Amino acid sequence: MSENTFFPIRSWSEDDKPREKLLLKGKIALSDAELIAILIGSGSRNESAVTLSQRILASVDYNLNALGKLTVVQLNNFKGIGDAKAITIQAALELGRRRRIEEAIEPQKVTSSKTIFDIMQPIIGELAHEEFWIIYLNNANKILSKSQLSKGGITGTVVDVRLVFKTALELGAVGIILVHNHPSGTLKPSEADKQITKKLKTGGEQLDIKILDHVIVTEVGYFSFSDDGIL
Repeated sequence: MSENTFFPIRSWSEDDKPREKLLLKGKIALSDAELIAILIGSGSRNESAVTLSQRILASVDYNLNALGKLTVVQLNNFKGIGDAKAITIQAALELGRRRRIEEAIEPQKVTSSKTIFDIMQPIIGELAHEEFWIIYLNNANKILSKSQLSKGGITGTVVDVRLVFKTALELGAVGIILVHNHPSGTLKPSEADKQITKKLKTGGEQLDIKILDHVIVTEVGYFSFSDDGIL
């Protein structure tokens, strides 16, 4: 028998079928390809859903984050994937992204720059444009509020300093953390980044509101002004 002989999922043992495997062993026992195979339900005439899913994953180096960025048109390029299956994959990965956002909200107390990255990366880390956010803290470093201050192009944003402190006073915040993303992926702060940090720090001193950090977020990492000693 040829080593390339195709065996459809229905001919597999119960332990090897993705749905049955999930029921018997739990979702943690399934590979990424097996989970995607459950989503798409079937492959093509010459390829099982699992093999098709493995091929799709291989095209993005088995990176689920990269898979989530594939468009319906790009997914349609795989034989056996039509609009319905492509949309199902996109919907599932978008739910996963939103779950990360909700989970990130849970740690209400900021203990490090990594906390800020974990909270903000799912929100702004993958954007193609730049956004500037403010996180307002009480005297126990617990988050009172986080809000988008501005939204701009890839090259920069406009920050309204007066609005920052108006909101801080309304909330009774004693500390502020500045956060913005760099769509380019660079973690080096620009001169504009440094200037706005200095401007806000000076303004905060007059109101006894501390600028605790300025965190630059990218898709895979972050830069902290405080950690680097340049705040």
